[in-house]
Amino acid sequence: MRTLDDDTPAGGISTARWGRPLIQAALDSIAWTAAIVLATFLRFDLHFQRMTWDGLGVIVPLAIVGQVGIGLLFGLYRRRWRYASFDEIVYVAWTVMAVGLLLTVVAWIPDGSMVPRSVPLLATGISMTAMAGIRTARRSYRNHKNRPLLGTPLVIAGAGDAGVQIIQNLLAHRHGPYRPVALLDDNPFKSDLRIQGVRVEGTLADLHEVAHAHGAKAVLLAIPSGGGEVVRHMHALAAQSGLQLLVLPSVTDMFGAPATSDIRAVTEEDLLGRGTADIDPDAVAHYITGKRVLVTGAGGSIGSELCRQIARFEPAELYMLDRDESGLHAVQLSIEGRALLNTPNLVLADIRDQARLDEVFQRFMPQVVFHAAALKHLTLLELAPDEAWKTNVFGTDNVLAACQRAGVERVVNISTDKAADPSSVLGWSKRITERLTAHRACAEVGTYVSVRFGNVLGSRGSVLTVFRAQAAAGGPITVTDADVTRFFMTVEEAVRLTIYAGAIGRSGEVMVLDMGQPVRIAAVAERFANQHTPPLEIVFTGLRPGEKLHEDLIASDEVDVRPIHPLITHVSVPPLSLDEVRWAAGGEMTSEALQRVVRHGVAVEERRAG
Repeated sequence: MRTLDDDTPAGGISTARWGRPLIQAALDSIAWTAAIVLATFLRFDLHFQRMTWDGLGVIVPLAIVGQVGIGLLFGLYRRRWRYASFDEIVYVAWTVMAVGLLLTVVAWIPDGSMVPRSVPLLATGISMTAMAGIRTARRSYRNHKNRPLLGTPLVIAGAGDAGVQIIQNLLAHRHGPYRPVALLDDNPFKSDLRIQGVRVEGTLADLHEVAHAHGAKAVLLAIPSGGGEVVRHMHALAAQSGLQLLVLPSVTDMFGAPATSDIRAVTEEDLLGRGTADIDPDAVAHYITGKRVLVTGAGGSIGSELCRQIARFEPAELYMLDRDESGLHAVQLSIEGRALLNTPNLVLADIRDQARLDEVFQRFMPQVVFHAAALKHLTLLELAPDEAWKTNVFGTDNVLAACQRAGVERVVNISTDKAADPSSVLGWSKRITERLTAHRACAEVGTYVSVRFGNVLGSRGSVLTVFRAQAAAGGPITVTDADVTRFFMTVEEAVRLTIYAGAIGRSGEVMVLDMGQPVRIAAVAERFANQHTPPLEIVFTGLRPGEKLHEDLIASDEVDVRPIHPLITHVSVPPLSLDEVRWAAGGEMTSEALQRVVRHGVAVEERRAG
């Protein structure tokens, strides 16, 4: 890795390795020589004939030897820092002061003074200024030489750390795709601030005027921690000005200074998403690191992301269970970089098969289980409620029973916002699974919790996936109702909070994730439609059976209590056994039977409370 100058040619690395440090040592030696002569000249009130040349003949070589020797000791000529960086200037100062101290000691030797005693002090200041100036001039020349000339004019919104880093990166590439021309920031203290010659010329509201003045074609939102509200605001301003909105990845994804290749067009995920929530990694590590973890539904959108994030906490074993072999292939490839499907941590099994589950659990004896396997498409389950019974209800109880028999320490059941005041087959079936999980929590061994959240961006079948497919086909874009709203969260954020909720949840609780403000689906459809020329048609199809106009995360009889994390609500859910479920269903596997079970559960709860 080159650490002195980024413009070192590939074939000249060997020469630069020694040549440039030697040149720099020579320039520093010249700086000391000139500084001592000038300091002596000033000391004698500019009288040339009073100069003590014999003394200079001794003190100058001593300064040169001291500079090179101490500089080597401090690593100044061994390329430990980027050229003319703050770190290098600091060590230049330390080296010069050490040499100055040495010269002062020599100058104060009784009867041995070769130059006036004030000369070392004056020479130290002069030489330090000269050395810093030489390096700064060289760095400025290189930066100016590398500034892009033909890149797309770009306005950068945000003059914080990310803005500084991206400007430095853009200006370091002569043939880069973008050329920063102006900065915008709402902080009044940053007005007229200049970063490598790029000036803050106004607030975000001044985007149109600033972009027009510079002929800019795009605006980059350099606020990686900004949530969906900030992105939506900038998207509206950019659209009004006819500019393309570009964004950076989150700080977590960047792991350092953003590169030009990270700049990308804004997506609907950016517009709907929000900043990453803070969690306590030690709490998660406490129950995952070094443990045997099993994930059901590992090939799905939620399950696969669970596997990827859990793997980062270094469990002793991570078992990925699914009946979809293609899904297992994909998740193994995403985690391990290969997918030979020949490792024992890939488990092909169906949660409807109790015997197979018991075989798997008794063989691997997992200590932590995340149950993400489920049927989730509301409309399909309205047409086939018996499938919701088989997978969501009986399949979940099969998993819970296998967990109990294997002595699993912690079980996290993935639920949905449809379970809050349910009105659909999906909602009723998932409400029952929450109560079945609470029933297993009554056992003496193990902690059983459920985690409830809404729609996740990027999951298979999500509204954004549908809109993209409809837009690619030329439209129309279909929306059920002009006023329908839904909660959204990125799959990464949902899983991150789910794993943490598993750490802090008390047995029997449902942990409800805060999804932010609900999003009007018609507004999302309008953005998709307006991105095309001519705009695509939007067709309203009407709400389907079981669908709500507005979803709820917390049921009407539940209380919003957040004792540990501001984005996680703890809800107590009354237990319901499988025997009670079967009794209330009366041997049927219909949507009416699901409703009866939910109503029966409420009645049981009321009797217990009475």
